[in-house]
Amino acid sequence: MGFNRGPQEPVPEAETAIWTCTNDSCSGWMRDAFSFDETPKCPLCHSDMKKETKMLPVID
Repeated sequence: MGFNRGPQEPVPEAETAIWTCTNDSCSGWMRDAFSFDETPKCPLCHSDMKKETKMLPVID
């Protein structure tokens, strides 16, 4: 059972560097910090990826 224990603290977000897939039919992306390659390939469709930024929750 789920119980509501009052308002939750807001999750802090920060502008984060990411890699996004260049294939228009694919919605793949990954955080830059989680990429092992200097210019990664999309793990879903193996297309090239480009660097962008996105507001994401902060990971410690």
